[in-house]
Amino acid sequence: MRQLALAILVSAVTAAVYGPIALLWWRRARVRSRTLRLVAAVELEPYHMALLRHEATEAAAAELVLAGYLRIDEEGAAFLTEQGRDSARAPAHPLPAALLDAVRRHDPEPVSIGWIDWSDEEYLQRRSAYRSERDALLPELPRMPDGQGNMFLACCSCVGIALVMLFWLLAGALLVTGRPHGLREWAFTVVAALGLAALLSAEKAGRVVRERTKCGDPLGDLIRAEPHPAFAALDEQQRSHVLLSIEDRGRWRGADRIVEEDDDEDDDEDDEWLDDKVWWEDAYEYRAADEDEPGASGPPSSG
Repeated sequence: MRQLALAILVSAVTAAVYGPIALLWWRRARVRSRTLRLVAAVELEPYHMALLRHEATEAAAAELVLAGYLRIDEEGAAFLTEQGRDSARAPAHPLPAALLDAVRRHDPEPVSIGWIDWSDEEYLQRRSAYRSERDALLPELPRMPDGQGNMFLACCSCVGIALVMLFWLLAGALLVTGRPHGLREWAFTVVAALGLAALLSAEKAGRVVRERTKCGDPLGDLIRAEPHPAFAALDEQQRSHVLLSIEDRGRWRGADRIVEEDDDEDDDEDDEWLDDKVWWEDAYEYRAADEDEPGASGPPSSG
């Protein structure tokens, strides 16, 4: 009778433990399948993909360079070409058109693409409006059930694990101390032993479920799949100039700021130090000259 009772209890506890694991598998598999299906149906614009990668401005600059609207020199300064100064001509896409208008606002002064990307308010507003418009078309992806952040569920899991381990110790002790008689009792003992072995593997089974149903970041993988076509079409020199200009946020600011070189400040400091040095040397020389003059000091001689 002991072996029968142990087999029933162990089987019931094992089913109670593996039931939520099976339910988690089913839910995560459904969410994963739905997520992949939604992402497969997404059609992203190249500029939207570049914007989600934070590379939209350099992609727009690359298109302007390829189309002949813009020229970027080896120092990262951007200049308009004759075609870029023609106000009747503009790219069809709103992002390179907004960048071209920003460069035109600084013409004829040079400006860096990085300065526009960080500080040009009108360009930032137009880029934000484009992103809001395109993000509204993205599907809302379902959330993968993982239980993270749920303190109540975490506490229940800890209590459940403690109770299962206590039951496992008691059932194991009863199973070892009892001697089965006959084929039926041996069968019940084997069933109970298999149930206890399955309970030991419950945590590993939960990890396997999470790993095999892990969805990852399919939308991010789609976004990072390939660079923008305009940026990929640049040659090595053009690409380096565009990257240099996009990283320059402080030197070339067009009409907003005159370029100040650090060497001039060092020269001013050196000049100031030289002025002080000359002043002290001149004062010393004047005092020494006064002392060397005959009759310049001392009491008058008598007689």
